[in-house]
Amino acid sequence: MDLSLTDYRSKLITKILFSYSQQEVVRYIDTALKSLDENKLNGHIISRFVDKMLSELDLFSPMDKDAQQWSNIKMARIRFKQVKKSMEAAFKS
Repeated sequence: MDLSLTDYRSKLITKILFSYSQQEVVRYIDTALKSLDENKLNGHIISRFVDKMLSELDLFSPMDKDAQQWSNIKMARIRFKQVKKSMEAAFKS
């Protein structure tokens, strides 16, 4: 990967904020995670990426965003929590 993970998170958050639909948010997240996996990043690094995304998304306030952006943030948080849960289950196996 040419981008640092911090830059990658930043670009993904921008895409999430300016998505036109919740389906687009999920697609961006799934594509980003697939890309990390295809670049052979360790599962623990991907898990940390997910944790940091959740932390960064939690910093947003509904008062600072329009309705679509806030909806996108909520959808992204839901999707990352689903991913985290499935990763934790896979690590326990």
